[in-house]
Amino acid sequence: MDPSLMQKMLDPSFYPGSPEKVEHIQTHISHIFLTNDRVYKVKKPVNFGFLDYSTLEKRIQFSFQEVKLNSRLSPEIYLGVRGLGRRKGEWRWMDPDDRRVEEAAVEMVRLPQEGMLKNMIMENRVPPGVMEKIAKKVARFHKETPGDPLLAHLGTPKGFKKNTDENFQQTQEFVGISISPQDWEFIKRRTEEFYRRRGTLMEERAKAGLVKDCHGDLHCQHICLWKGEVYVYDCIEFNQRFRYGDTASEVAFLTMDLEFLMRPDLARDFLDHYLKEQPDPTMDEVLAFYQCYRAFVRGKVESFRLNDPSIPHRDKEEALLRAHRYFFLARKYAEEMV
Repeated sequence: MDPSLMQKMLDPSFYPGSPEKVEHIQTHISHIFLTNDRVYKVKKPVNFGFLDYSTLEKRIQFSFQEVKLNSRLSPEIYLGVRGLGRRKGEWRWMDPDDRRVEEAAVEMVRLPQEGMLKNMIMENRVPPGVMEKIAKKVARFHKETPGDPLLAHLGTPKGFKKNTDENFQQTQEFVGISISPQDWEFIKRRTEEFYRRRGTLMEERAKAGLVKDCHGDLHCQHICLWKGEVYVYDCIEFNQRFRYGDTASEVAFLTMDLEFLMRPDLARDFLDHYLKEQPDPTMDEVLAFYQCYRAFVRGKVESFRLNDPSIPHRDKEEALLRAHRYFFLARKYAEEMV
């Protein structure tokens, strides 16, 4: 980000209402600026292959895409795209279509930290009925989202195998570090066996329209309870391959995350209410496979942190412990595959 724009966005007087302060959070793909009641997210000019924000045109395009896709589940939270450009040398907010725009920001309502599902779980204050509310929200979203015949192949063995092959290839260097050779081989073998045994079922589910344009990143940090409502946010907008998939894979992600947080009771509660709202007679035959996949991906992502020179040693130690736990879960799910 241009240093002068960074300086401007850290100045409370730059924002509507002149908030008391501005907080800045940086991820590997975004600069996030938080005021009292708003969030402004500016995408970084990065290209990781699977994600490409390298040009202004792409950053604007994906900003609009982020608002559009997340408005399916939380329209009240995603307020729009704001342009950032200079007039007479001074940074200003402007229409994103203005030819002077040099950056774009997604504007959101700031959700309260105390309402985040993960925080509620960690502090042991999940109220009764919450998982039913979340399950109904997710099930209705899946029910109302039509299947796309053009992308149904992403849920077939041939289409999905690209994801699992990528997992095993990218984790080879961590064998013996964050995952044991025995577990890596076992999970790989069980995954390949699943394709042989249940490949026809995966194809049948794809033909039945169960491969949909889902959220793609449905875990506890992306769910908030606020003013009696459930808000699901921060879906994957940058890559269709990561967002399109069997609805069972989305259910698998959240149930796996709940089990990772040591709340298998909440995982069962969510699954039971989801299936009441959206019956799926064959989900139990594919759920452990997708849970294994989701846990393996999380273990892989934590392992990647071990090679990041910008991450302090203590944080790497914590990442390694999380990776061990995710891979342990992946092994458990691999054993449960039918």
